[in-house]
Amino acid sequence: MMIVLDVFVIILLFAIFGFVHSYFASLNFKEQLAHSIGEKIGLYRIFYNLLSTILLVAVLVVMPKPDLLIYDLQFPYDIIILILQYASLYGLIYTAFKINGKEFLGISQLKRYLKNDYDVKQLDEKLELRKTGIFGFVRHPIYLFSILFLGLRPYMELFYFVLFLCITTYFFIGAYYEEKKLIKIFGDEYLEYKKNVPGIFPIKFTNKKK
Repeated sequence: MMIVLDVFVIILLFAIFGFVHSYFASLNFKEQLAHSIGEKIGLYRIFYNLLSTILLVAVLVVMPKPDLLIYDLQFPYDIIILILQYASLYGLIYTAFKINGKEFLGISQLKRYLKNDYDVKQLDEKLELRKTGIFGFVRHPIYLFSILFLGLRPYMELFYFVLFLCITTYFFIGAYYEEKKLIKIFGDEYLEYKKNVPGIFPIKFTNKKK
């Protein structure tokens, strides 16, 4: 019974984090904020990243951690899983270098703000639509490699497994709302990209008419 309660609390706490994280990342919130503070929206990205990090650490610290081992792979399966995990880590790092890291962290926005050269219409980020390279295989490679890296483990505890399911679910929900924003910004160009390239996993489902 205690384990069931622990699992419920883990899911609840992560859901609270996910809601807060998504709300402050939403296009509507940032548009309202930009209307209120103008060019100071250029400072928002750094604040948002800092707030998200603090909130996530706080949630992880207070989460119950049930001491239950689900599985522990033995040789050679543990080595195989580790190789796959490190391969996914390489994919994650590779993809990270393909995006604008300074823009993601908010450093570029801060520089533009300090130079009095900030376009409020960009809100907290200058978005670029990437469609080549790894982005030609999946629209969200960061999510793909993060899921693989987090899920490919030679041993799995209940706490980590529940957290992994929460994070994976949040990635799919986040991708859905992120794409609504991208469609609003890039319009038909993104719709065409979405039609031709799979979302998180490189599998394209098509409905064939008979």
